[in-house]
Amino acid sequence: MSVLLKMTELYAPTLKEDPVDAEVASHRLMLRAGMMRRAAAGIYTFLPLGWRSVHKVERIVREEMDRIGSQEVLMPIVQPAELWQQSGRWDVYGPELARLKDRQGREFCLGPTHEEIITATVRDELRSYRQLPVSLYQVNMKFRDEIRPRFGLLRGREFIMKDAYSFHATQESLQEHYEAMATAYGRICDRLGLAWRPVEADSGQIGGKVTTEFMALAESGEAALVYCDCGWAANVEAAEAVTAYSPKAQSAQPLERVETPEVKTIAELAAFLGVDAMHTVKTMAGRTASGGLVFLCIPGHRELNELKAARVVPELELLADEDFAAFAIHRGFLGPVGAPDATLIIADRTLKAELAWTVGANEPDAHLTGAMPGRDFAIDGWADLVTAEPGDACPACGEPLLAARGIEVSQVFQLGTKYSEAMDATFMDEAGAEHPFIMGCYGVGITRSLAAVIEQHHDEYGIAWPISVAPLEVAVVPLQTGDDVVEPVAARIAQALADAGVETIIDDRSERAGVKFADADLIGWPLQVVVGKRGVADGIVELKDRTTGERSTIPVEHAAAAVIDLVKRARAAFA
Repeated sequence: MSVLLKMTELYAPTLKEDPVDAEVASHRLMLRAGMMRRAAAGIYTFLPLGWRSVHKVERIVREEMDRIGSQEVLMPIVQPAELWQQSGRWDVYGPELARLKDRQGREFCLGPTHEEIITATVRDELRSYRQLPVSLYQVNMKFRDEIRPRFGLLRGREFIMKDAYSFHATQESLQEHYEAMATAYGRICDRLGLAWRPVEADSGQIGGKVTTEFMALAESGEAALVYCDCGWAANVEAAEAVTAYSPKAQSAQPLERVETPEVKTIAELAAFLGVDAMHTVKTMAGRTASGGLVFLCIPGHRELNELKAARVVPELELLADEDFAAFAIHRGFLGPVGAPDATLIIADRTLKAELAWTVGANEPDAHLTGAMPGRDFAIDGWADLVTAEPGDACPACGEPLLAARGIEVSQVFQLGTKYSEAMDATFMDEAGAEHPFIMGCYGVGITRSLAAVIEQHHDEYGIAWPISVAPLEVAVVPLQTGDDVVEPVAARIAQALADAGVETIIDDRSERAGVKFADADLIGWPLQVVVGKRGVADGIVELKDRTTGERSTIPVEHAAAAVIDLVKRARAAFA
């Protein structure tokens, strides 16, 4: 298809200065390059250039979904509350779920995800194992009422997402499609030009036990990762912590009370006792769903992973400062010895190696040394409770882990029967018995992926798009307009490119050369053909590669053919 745009007709209001509220490169540059504008906190209007790039991402995603046999549908963003009540998520999803009522008082929500409605859609249609498996996807708007929307498209309230859902008769069938989706997601990342890693993750509010995130590596990423050169990687929230720990106590010790006035933190305690923080035990307090007290004991130098703790104690809620008085316990001086009756005590598995612990005495200004599990207190359960850190051993090969930050651009989940059981969505097997569907779900953040591309592909001058998602592929930049030398040559080259199917824009503005060059780099046109009076007189034009910054000259008569060839090769690299 022939695409030839003119800068004089393009609605792309660029900005010379960085917006004051833009904290990351993608947010700053999409605003400056005239690709989007803020409508409200976390909600944006896409302008023509930004929308063209969004469509490029969508096209890549659709091609990869179609390649593995997933079929496109479109579901409503406004969803009836009764479906969410059937799944059990209406009351537990949290304030991010935007709820509303129609004029009859019926309750609805703005869909942050579509597990409920897709399950309701197929449950009366897919009735036999012979119809399975089925995989359906959509590209649609989502809404999550984030408490703190920030970073532009990276944490918005309204965003575009591709979400897919699959229905299976067997776990083997689900596993096969899960792996096909994961492979497709890897191809999507490659075609977007992203440096990425698949990482082990937590399923969060979606549910299920098996999930993988696809992370675009970027310092601006909100997710902290640990990884190993062997290929293993995980979000620190989900990573198994294989910690290096050197126990201090090698034999039984007497239990001793130590006065520790005004010592409330582990750092203060370690300094007061003259020991390494590793050889103290930090105790955190929480409550169960039924209101019971929970003590969580971890090595003093590590941080509690609340997601891991909640997997051990479902619906665990850590106590706020004002909650301690209700349980008659003292913040900063907690410990397992003499804990209130019926307190559930869970300890990090690393502490099994320590024979005697230094812990809070459960009274103000006092700690205990020599506290021994089994003698002085009982442990109700051992678990991996701490957040993995760089330097921990890789669970796969044992080598020390490294750290990185990432932007989650996509995720795949094995849901099992979480939704099908709750919503009575079943099929009939060969023997006529009813079984709940075994389900998977798979999401790609379209607009988030676009932002991730910019986070990885920019410099001090602007965006440096991979050609696969650039709003247009080539810019022809005549340094003079309205003349009978430069403008005709530029127009002829631009038309030849467009006729060959190259997405082209010509900067026909009567602006200074410096303004045109600055906007070309800010917007990030992958290839820029510069046509000047002196060059035309010498029979040449200049070609600039935005990504590398390399410049070369091409004879005027061969310019279009040479650029067409470069575009074809660049496209092939992302096909």
